[in-house]
Amino acid sequence: MHNAALALFNDRLPYKPYFSDDLHFGVRIAGKERAILAKYIQFNQPHAMFWLGFDVDRAGAAIDWSDRNAPAPTLTITNPDNGHAHLLYALKTSIRTALDGKMKPLRYAAAVENALRKKLEADAGYSGLICKNPNHDHWKIAVWQPELYTLDWLADFLDLNAASDKEIVADYGLGRNCTLFDKTRKWAYRAIRQGWPEYDKWLKACCERASAYNLQFTAPLDQNEVSSIAKSIAKWTNIKITKSSFEEYVEKTHTPDIQSLRGKKSKGGGRPFNSESLTSKKPWLSMGISRSTYYRQLRACEPV
Repeated sequence: MHNAALALFNDRLPYKPYFSDDLHFGVRIAGKERAILAKYIQFNQPHAMFWLGFDVDRAGAAIDWSDRNAPAPTLTITNPDNGHAHLLYALKTSIRTALDGKMKPLRYAAAVENALRKKLEADAGYSGLICKNPNHDHWKIAVWQPELYTLDWLADFLDLNAASDKEIVADYGLGRNCTLFDKTRKWAYRAIRQGWPEYDKWLKACCERASAYNLQFTAPLDQNEVSSIAKSIAKWTNIKITKSSFEEYVEKTHTPDIQSLRGKKSKGGGRPFNSESLTSKKPWLSMGISRSTYYRQLRACEPV
């Protein structure tokens, strides 16, 4: 069972993982053959998460998950000097972290991940990029669950309110992907209308904005993930939000309707149009135009 779990771990490693022999000197990148010899290694693919990983910094971390009624980890990788451990849960189907699919599965995965982190009382500052390498003989390895998990199976062990309510920590794990996507796309919806830039310039602007947002995280995402999110947003907005499509949208939603402005007539003749009521309701705010523009359009609708 130990060999099978280790073989699964090695099979799922990135082609060129980050690795380190001493975290004080940072991480480097190399081919799998070299990285697999290091004490620490990147365990998930750049755009696909095959493992949910948690950093538990307390003595007995490799066994006290059972006292917390948490699901059994696939394997634990323990530091024999202090009992601290990384707990890894192998997923049957990987979670696509690149934003070329739907966001709903990613948000659900982030909610399950967060609920499991809380149950394990794992470190909320863990970046999830690298873990203790189970191939290295410095660590103590234990395998607890040979079967691969689905997100729904993990959710059965957890507080389902966290998953069903989509409770996501913006600065942790997969929650960072969701947060970065939301912040960047909301900026992009407005920014693209400022000059309608060519795609190459627009992609660069989206990458710069996403990178700036990413730096606000305690543990920033890898730049490859940031670039993937920015590219997805740039491509979608470049196709969907064009000058012509926006002008058509404005024409459909912001041109005053004569009948609605003058009031619908009832059989009794209706009530006369009252400009004071418009002043109190301020309809130009919901239309996204100025007060003077609103009344200018209103006058243009009046019969000659």
